[in-house]
Amino acid sequence: MAWLCLLTIISISTLGYSSKGDTDNNSGLDLLLLTRDLLDSDKEPEFSDWLKSVRRRIHQYPELAFEEHETSQLIRSELDSLGIDYTWPVAKTGFVASIGSGVEPWFGLRADMDALPIQEMVEWEYKSKNNGKMHACGHDVHVTMLLGAAKLLQRRRDELKGTVKLVFQPGEEAHAGAFHMIKEGAVDNVQAIFGLHVAPQMPTGTVGSRPGPMLAGSARFLVKIQGKGGHAASPHRTRDPVLAASLAILALQQIVSRETDPLESRVVSVGFVHAGQAFNVIPETVSFGGSFRSMTTKGISYLQQRIKQVIETQAIVHQCTATIDFMEEKLKHYPATVNDESMYEHAKKVGESAFGKSNVLLIPMTMGAEDFSFYSEKMAAAFFMIGTNNGTQKQTLLHSPYLIIDEEVLPIGAAFHAAVAISYLDNHAVLKAQ
Repeated sequence: MAWLCLLTIISISTLGYSSKGDTDNNSGLDLLLLTRDLLDSDKEPEFSDWLKSVRRRIHQYPELAFEEHETSQLIRSELDSLGIDYTWPVAKTGFVASIGSGVEPWFGLRADMDALPIQEMVEWEYKSKNNGKMHACGHDVHVTMLLGAAKLLQRRRDELKGTVKLVFQPGEEAHAGAFHMIKEGAVDNVQAIFGLHVAPQMPTGTVGSRPGPMLAGSARFLVKIQGKGGHAASPHRTRDPVLAASLAILALQQIVSRETDPLESRVVSVGFVHAGQAFNVIPETVSFGGSFRSMTTKGISYLQQRIKQVIETQAIVHQCTATIDFMEEKLKHYPATVNDESMYEHAKKVGESAFGKSNVLLIPMTMGAEDFSFYSEKMAAAFFMIGTNNGTQKQTLLHSPYLIIDEEVLPIGAAFHAAVAISYLDNHAVLKAQ
């Protein structure tokens, strides 16, 4: 089905050029013929079996952020077998492959490689063999879909109307791998970029996104309240950091409920509190931490300023002191993921041609964060979710130890990636020629 979808996309793309002159029409027809040849050769089950094999090997040996050495090696070995050149290393374990003429336009496709520190609880033949690590966010699927796209693109590399850059990045989970890839020049001269993320709540065969802001910007904070400890029977001789921390946490909630426009999305959440261990001792210190989120850079900045003010002031009220670490060097703040409207429309039309209009969903904004946002700050970008639920499996969420993926998504995502890239290059080559 994925291959038929891809053929449909290119056919429609060709029809769109027919009014622009014989040169453009012939270009489209050549692309259509090439795609038909490719589809004929890839209709056999070997392609799907290869994708499943790659995904399962990656899934069995998950690696955390900037530790993706074996994962990176596996992907590069597959690219070597396909005859695809790449630049490595970038940002420690990342790399960028290149397919096409080498000339502009340059279009990017991106996949993240890292796993999560989660113990997999799904009992199946290809369960994670790395204790305490799991691909619980589907990055093994992202990588495999992009490898599938690489194979499709490489088959017609000589006909591409520009260059496709395949960005395999490390450290998406909290470590801003995209930022480091950009910093090291991975996407220099890339004009636009596209990314996919699995969505276990959406049916297989559907995709979804939205124009403009899609995912929140996110940052973290770590707090230490310093007081004076003592016996619980004599609280007057102490400076109770538990009380100061408790009221500070309560006061943080007022930033959203009383200082933020109700129509604007912001979140402040405290995720942990650590204090003493004895029932009858007031501790010397309390530490707590959490995250804050907004759909705008201005919102993130405001929340950071007010979190600092609120916590420091509450500590002073209770005769304690507070230190707040926003961990901006260790865990770089993520900006909001904002889809460029023209890129969104381009990918949406490709999806509608492939899956039908009813299977391209307009999804709501969510307060989750993604480091694809760094790409969206630099260039025209579109980020889409792709469904992975076949209706027979129990629905789970991302970052769950029980996450199950319908592997039928693999050729679908590969075709979607490739079609978005091909049609982008074709469209922009035509515009450039004009």
